[in-house]
Amino acid sequence: MQLYCWNADISAAFFLALQFCELAVRNGAVEALEKEFGQTWHLNRGFYNTLPSLRGGKGYQPRDDVQGLARRLPTPGKVVAELKFAFWQYLFVKGQDVRLWAPHFVTAFPGYDQNLTVKQARAAMHQDIEHIRRFRNRIAHHEPIFYRNLTDDFERIRKLIEWRSPDAAVWLDGAEHVTTLIAQKP
Repeated sequence: MQLYCWNADISAAFFLALQFCELAVRNGAVEALEKEFGQTWHLNRGFYNTLPSLRGGKGYQPRDDVQGLARRLPTPGKVVAELKFAFWQYLFVKGQDVRLWAPHFVTAFPGYDQNLTVKQARAAMHQDIEHIRRFRNRIAHHEPIFYRNLTDDFERIRKLIEWRSPDAAVWLDGAEHVTTLIAQKP
């Protein structure tokens, strides 16, 4: 029962970092999209054509997601708020390197690891977002996370926040309770 309660506490504690992470990724991506496609990027057919078609058109499709939301929501801000985390992940694919990330990654994510090329950093973000998204879904579905390396999970989340805003990562350091709870695992 102690482990179950601890699992619930650590899961809840992760939500602050996960929210900051998703906002950091999303806001950095929106900044790049607005620079490349303008304020109405969500209505831009040229942008739609850059989005990948996944799994032969079956399952989640980023293009369908943004087009459907753009048709029914009145502002870009409302579209941004409704897009799935998977949408943002699929902006960090190789096919976006030339048009989106080569010109805009450094300004959208100024705290990124400068030892990496932009292509390497973009690829790392795609992989990290996939890991974080799956982790977040485990928490959201009330599944156990106590068997995971939670320190690695937290560091991956914090890294993406820092890439977008080193100041936000420092703020998170003072506000989070994940590291304290990790040390208290029964």
